[in-house]
Amino acid sequence: MAAEGKGVVLLGAWPSPYAIKVKIALSEKGVEFEDREEVLSNKSDLLLKMNPVHKLIPVLIHDGRPVCESPIIVEYIDEAWTQGPALLTSDPHERARSRFWADFADKKVFSSIRSVWFGSVEAQEAGKKELAEWMSLLESELGEKAYFGGGSFGHLDLSLVPYYWWFHALKKTLDLGSASELHLPKLEGWLKRCLLRGSVTAALPDQDKLREFIQQIRKKRLPTN
Repeated sequence: MAAEGKGVVLLGAWPSPYAIKVKIALSEKGVEFEDREEVLSNKSDLLLKMNPVHKLIPVLIHDGRPVCESPIIVEYIDEAWTQGPALLTSDPHERARSRFWADFADKKVFSSIRSVWFGSVEAQEAGKKELAEWMSLLESELGEKAYFGGGSFGHLDLSLVPYYWWFHALKKTLDLGSASELHLPKLEGWLKRCLLRGSVTAALPDQDKLREFIQQIRKKRLPTN
């Protein structure tokens, strides 16, 4: 498939939570796409051309036209393809709520993950405390619902599950302090339900592979003083 011709191409990287949620959204809508893996230390000319402002993944190329930034891409997918379930509800308040928590995960949760992963000693300790707080908040927000939007899998679930998957990998790889001791039965039940969906299992990376990646990058970037 020609990247700038007809069809759908995703420029991403397999560990990226941002790219993972786009893959889930595409699969949920039944969209066939070409998954092109980017090496972020050596970005392709296509990536630089399609996202000249931020030069970051993911980028969705639909019929030769790029869509950038994962929250925008997910909503574009929901609007551009009418087949399959709607990812975002039509209720304005629920749409706003879903966008809020998805933004929270993108900015707050992943920032704390990165701090624990390869931040300074002080940043790592702060990140551990934040992760414990964030996961407790999500446990409370989920409550007794089967999914974050209620009774069915949707926008907020696909936005959050990559981060919770990363949290699982971190717990088995690094010392997360109080975050490792959290009892999260609601989130664990939700994850099991999410993993019953082919769209989710196809997009999430193998846990062993993800843990190895975490260790490799940590060794390269961990401060030496």
